[in-house]
Amino acid sequence: MTEPVRLAELAGELGLDVRGEARVTGVTLSSQRVLPGDLYAALPGSRAHGAAYAAGAIEAGAVAVLTDAAGAAELEARGLGEVPLLLVEQPRTVLGALSARVYGNPAAKLRLIGVTGTQGKTTTTRLAESALLDAGHRAGVIGTVGTRIGGRDVKTPLTTPEAPDLHGLFARMVEEGTESCAMEVSSHALVMGRVDGVVFDVAVFLNLGRDHLDFHETVEDYYAAKAGLFTPERAKMGIVNIDDEHGRRLAAEATIPILTYALHDDTADWRATDIELRPDGSSFTVHGPDGLSFPAASPLAGDYNVSNTLAALASIHHAYEAAHDASGSASADVVRSVATALAKGSGVPGRLERIDEGQPFTVVVDYAHKPDAVEAALGTLRPLTESRLIVVIGAGGDRDTGKRPIMGEISARLADHVIVTDDNPRTEDPASIRRQVLEGTTGGSASVEEIGDRRAAIERAIGLAEPGDIVVVAGKGHETGQEINGVTHPFDDREVVRAALTSR
Repeated sequence: MTEPVRLAELAGELGLDVRGEARVTGVTLSSQRVLPGDLYAALPGSRAHGAAYAAGAIEAGAVAVLTDAAGAAELEARGLGEVPLLLVEQPRTVLGALSARVYGNPAAKLRLIGVTGTQGKTTTTRLAESALLDAGHRAGVIGTVGTRIGGRDVKTPLTTPEAPDLHGLFARMVEEGTESCAMEVSSHALVMGRVDGVVFDVAVFLNLGRDHLDFHETVEDYYAAKAGLFTPERAKMGIVNIDDEHGRRLAAEATIPILTYALHDDTADWRATDIELRPDGSSFTVHGPDGLSFPAASPLAGDYNVSNTLAALASIHHAYEAAHDASGSASADVVRSVATALAKGSGVPGRLERIDEGQPFTVVVDYAHKPDAVEAALGTLRPLTESRLIVVIGAGGDRDTGKRPIMGEISARLADHVIVTDDNPRTEDPASIRRQVLEGTTGGSASVEEIGDRRAAIERAIGLAEPGDIVVVAGKGHETGQEINGVTHPFDDREVVRAALTSR
């Protein structure tokens, strides 16, 4: 456990004068999750100011409030003017550093790998974490599927948690003896300061395609957000995929030491050769700096998963080499043992996850919900299909609308039969979303049908399948709910597939 920090000390580090003997033991943005001794961060929001909920936070035991001038005025108006305040112009900009300080700077006590990219973040971080665990190292992971500490699941609401939660998770990892953590770093997290107060031992860039244009104005803004990870404030070194055009640009522009990796560029520092692709995974030879070479395998199909596995192995090698000044031979021994463990491991939840109930055809559930991911998944499975490729696909509501017809076009071009259905419509009209996906299918060779009910769409695909076919249920992957009009209904594509196979 970390020692409580005097509020006066925190104030002094911000150049503020706050008197009193209050001691801070935690930080939170949520008034509903305040514990006694917490600093409550009352930030401006899109719908309301966090100060509007300060009374509940104080009643729950918050000893002080971090906020801005508008928040201070809100507190005064609510009769809370005597509450100890840390008053700064932009509280979010200091939240990460304050959280790190309160939790004892736990990030500095871990080997940290931060992975960013449009697709593959979950796969890369989960492969790294599971392989480290299987090789006997104490590891954690933070990302889309959730957080795991020592192989145990810990629920988190965001791909990259808010800064107070993130530093709290790091502190818990340190307390439990975790040595290394691989985590996803989203563009939202970088823009919104969720990883403030963290300097990664290794930052990894996988790729960049069209996504999140409901948040970033342009692809250039999206790139700039990702590139922000490759600065001295965020990371000690970077590993960048130069098979990707944005990766090649980043390798030239980054302001930290960069090593490169690639499948198709012999100039890269890390390469994979002798690649053999199979429906259940791949095998290949890894070549790294200083003549390092060893056999490796991935439990996931597709050359893009060879790339993700190569990124995971390279990042582990350099994290162990850099974080504690280990010798090159020591870190090479670690990465070889990890590669051996990875070859024997299982896949990643909801990422080309095969559902096998003894049926004479293949069923795969995948999280592909953006154009590049759909192209990668279907492009991988197309040459492995003996007969027909059947795809169930939809698009999420309240997100980038421009990608919907693109996903429809890709599906109709690469598959033989496409069933357009609902994904997470959220607050949008589901029929309107389906219509936009269907617009993109008109020029393709596939037969296309529309079934709004996702369960019925999956059952239809399973019912159509014959020996030699591959059925892909795309979009939701590991998710266990479907969000409709603000309500999340229990729904797991994998369980629906199993039920359909059983009834068949």
